[in-house]
Amino acid sequence: MDKPMVDNIVEAGARGEAELTSVRSLKQLEAWRIAHLGKKSMLMESLRGLARLSLEERKQVGARANEVKGLLEAGYKEKLDRLKETEFAAAVASQSLDVTLPGHPVALGRLHPTTQAVNEVCQVFVTMGFEVIEGPEVESEYYNFEALNIPRDHPARDMWATLWVDQPGLEGGQRALLRTHTSPMQIRTMETRRPPVRVVVPGKVYRYEATDATHEWMFHQVEGLAIDTNITFADLKGTLYEFARRLFGADRKARFRCDYFPFVEPGVEMAVDCFVCKGAGCRLCKDTGWIEILGAGMVHPEVLRRMGCDPDVYSGFAFGMGVERIPMLRYGIEDIRLFYGNDLRFLGRF
Repeated sequence: MDKPMVDNIVEAGARGEAELTSVRSLKQLEAWRIAHLGKKSMLMESLRGLARLSLEERKQVGARANEVKGLLEAGYKEKLDRLKETEFAAAVASQSLDVTLPGHPVALGRLHPTTQAVNEVCQVFVTMGFEVIEGPEVESEYYNFEALNIPRDHPARDMWATLWVDQPGLEGGQRALLRTHTSPMQIRTMETRRPPVRVVVPGKVYRYEATDATHEWMFHQVEGLAIDTNITFADLKGTLYEFARRLFGADRKARFRCDYFPFVEPGVEMAVDCFVCKGAGCRLCKDTGWIEILGAGMVHPEVLRRMGCDPDVYSGFAFGMGVERIPMLRYGIEDIRLFYGNDLRFLGRF
């Protein structure tokens, strides 16, 4: 064993233990730690010639150095705990610590703004007698298209950019897909129920398209369906006007204009007067004074037949809206991608 090196190690340990007894504050203790346990400490300096020793000598010297280092570290920890207790007791005794002060605020989780909008929309319709139901996100071609008057060769399929799913085993050569709208639940609901029916269907929908400020490949919709005898277009207008009034304010104005959807006849798009300019025209409403919020219409007779309802006896209306559009309009959000960017600075505002 290299005796001079061992003597240096022992001396470093003894000096460290001796100086530790004179430490009286946390600041002095940190300076002691750097001086006796740091990279440039006497203990580390005493090991500089370790590489020139034989393997056996290195083991013996290293073991002795680890022993001394362990004693110093144990002394440091004991001294640290004791000084912390002493300083805390001194602070309490001098009343410099006010235990009545409020603690640091804890960050609380909250519902995603889209979830808040879905819940708010559904609650409005629940108060009007609608039931909230959900459906599968992976659909068959029949429910997503064919049962809704959109056969394979129908040009209306160009309206939905579809994400197809490799799922073998469907009947009749049907293909599987990620649903492009929540309207398939119109058919699924009426397969197991008889009129009168009033339901709303919230859920995710998927489109195979590029994302930009106003388009996402995944977003949320709320579908609505009412089937009964003697339901008229006036019932549709009254229901949706009441929805707009409750969601956007009692003074809200509504406008209905003709539009095309394969599964309703007639079809309409509903708009409300602009929140910002009150109909005068601005950037948000593109100087029209109106903001479109949803599409709707009377259920097509052929769709009623596929539901198992005689169109000569029953009638109904359906509507659908993009949920993200509601907080975008309400709060002036110009990019839909913010909802799914997971930026807590944005999400924390809701």
